[in-house]
Formats: sequence, structure tokens, C-alpha cells
Amino acid sequence: MVFANTVLHKKDSSIRGVVGLVPCAIGGTKGTKISEWGRGTYLYNQLLRRASAALQNGGGSIQAVLWYQGESDTVNLQDAALYKGRLGRFFMDLRADLQSPLLPIIQVALASGQGPYIEKVREAQLGIDLAHVKCVDAKGLQLEPDHLHLTTQAEVQLGKMLADAFLHTLPTPLQSNAPKTSHN
Repeated sequence: MVFANTVLHKKDSSIRGVVGLVPCAIGGTKGTKISEWGRGTYLYNQLLRRASAALQNGGGSIQAVLWYQGESDTVNLQDAALYKGRLGRFFMDLRADLQSPLLPIIQVALASGQGPYIEKVREAQLGIDLAHVKCVDAKGLQLEPDHLHLTTQAEVQLGKMLADAFLHTLPTPLQSNAPKTSHN
């Protein structure tokens, strides 16, 4: 909500009216690995279904994807080593399936992780070299006592950071050509 409210209240923003968010997050302490979001997986198909449902009533468009994931990929060296390739493939597949090859993606570089390979995953996130992919670094934001989740104040700060990145990424709002029918 901080992201949406910040976007709406920026004086120089060309965005007016309603900002809709299509949440696809999987919360909790388990989290998900990037491999669970690959094309054809349950989570990927759910993401596409939700995006299509958000466009059903017309008048709206998908302006960007906000992506914050990776803590579970810090546990195993192989997952951490494969993270960059899997993340890049996910972004390219998502753009293709949403029929929006230049769709801006704003991802968050981890502030924490569940395992010892946090820096390996962060390096992958910060090193993604795809057009219209911007990385917002959460490192240094305050964590809860569990040393995994952001505090409420840090989440508010991150929402503002994501909104600023979104507004600076788009010289003019892009329109999505995502189909307005549900995916199987």
C-alpha cells in the first residue's frame, strides 16, 4: 500500500486515478525458491491467472512487476549458484507470457536470508543485466528479531524506495498487451 500511495501522491507522476496491485506473494517463514516460480509451475500459473483476472474489467494495464524473493535460495549452494540464470529466465518468460517484452521489473536485493549464501544470491540479483530491470537494495533496512523479516518501518521505507524506482523507470506509462483471458 505504501508503494501505491507513494506513486499516487508524487506531484510529478503521470499516474492518476487508481493503482491496483496484484499480490502473488507466498509469506511465512518457509518462503519459496526461484525454481518454484519457473514457467509451468503452480506458482507461475497462479501469477498469470491473477494478472489476467486483474485485466478482466478493462481499462487497466500492467505497468510493472515488483519482485522480492530469494531468501530460501540462500540455504543450498546449488540453488544460490543457479539463482541468476533462473531469475533471468523467469523475468523473460513472464514478459513473454504477459505479451509485454519491455515490461519494467523492479526487484529487491535481499536484506537477509535463511542460509549462508545470502551474498551469492544478492550478487545474482544485483547482477541481472536485462533491459528495464531495476534493482532496489534492501540491505541495511531494519530486520525483526528473527533476522529474516523486515520491520514494519523498514517495509514502509522499502515501499517508498520501490515507488521511487518505478517512477524513475517509466518516462511514460507503458501499456501491457497482456491477454484479458484466463490462463490454464
